[in-house]
Order: sequence, then structure tokens, then C-alpha cells
Amino acid sequence: MSRAPHLLICVTGGIAAYKIAMVASHFVQTGALVDVAMTASALRFVGAPTFEGLTGRRVHTDLWHHPIDSNQPLHIQLPSQADAILVAPASANALAQMAHGLADDLISTLLLVADIKKLVVAPAMNEAMWKHPATQHNIEVLQRRGVKLVGPENGWQACRTVGAGRMSEPDAIISAVSAMLPAA
Repeated sequence: MSRAPHLLICVTGGIAAYKIAMVASHFVQTGALVDVAMTASALRFVGAPTFEGLTGRRVHTDLWHHPIDSNQPLHIQLPSQADAILVAPASANALAQMAHGLADDLISTLLLVADIKKLVVAPAMNEAMWKHPATQHNIEVLQRRGVKLVGPENGWQACRTVGAGRMSEPDAIISAVSAMLPAA
């Protein structure tokens, strides 16, 4: 008997965080086990109760919290149990942390432990931030390592401009993650 696919969603700070609730809901409805980790910045955009209600599971926000049901540290346990890990929205800061191996919170630490082949990253930021040479360098580093990117797209942004950097829509993200998950 096969087990349910296990998805870990890492939500970083950005207005596009609200769209990830739809992604989490989709995977729960298709039978996946979905864990969610959020940065402090992400919690300013969407509350943990939203994801807890959608997934039926506690949202993880603290590197120092006790493990779920293991004596492994949480930052080891979460990525090791997941079949796929989605980072969305992936802020410029999250991309920089991933590219440079910085680990100062739960998400950045668990991403340093995670198997690169499990990662799907959906960048989301203002066009100027997206086009900045530092961000482009970080994207190149991550792609060379084998991180799968979804987007970003061109479109309307929260700063009232139109340009590159808008996070891909939930359907595109769902498609990319689905390709990485085992069949239920």
C-alpha cells in the first residue's frame, strides 16, 4: 500500500503569500500530507491559522520548537520527511539565503539541510528587486545547483507597477510541484 505524498511548503515574506493558501488546499484535497513552515515576515501577510485550517496540521515558525514526533531537530525532520519542498513566495532575501547558505531561522536552516532535487522555488518580488544583479546572481547559483524555478512572471505588482517579478499563479506552481510528488 502506498503512502500519501508529503509536501513541505515554506512561506517567506511577500504579499503573494495569500496565493499559497490555494496551493496548500489543493494538495490536501488530493490526498497529500502538507506541512507548512513560515518566516516571521510571512506571518505579517498571512496568519498561521489560515494554513492550520487548510492543512489540519500545526504551522512551524520557530527553529527552536520541539520536533513533531521524533527526537530529530525540527529543521532536520521536516525536509527529510518531505517528498517535495515548495518555497513560495520566495523573497529576494530567501533566495540570497539559499544561494549563500545562510541559516538564521527555521526555513533558511531547513533549506540548508534539504535535498536540492526536492526543491521547487517560486520567486516573488518587485521588478527592480528581481532585475537587481545580486538577485540574478543568486538565481543563477540556485539553478546551477539544480533548484527548480517556477516563474516569476510579468504582471501587475503590489507596488502598482507592471513588470517582471510577479509570482506565478497557483496552477503553475501546483503543476511544478505535482511533477515532483509520488502518486497518491
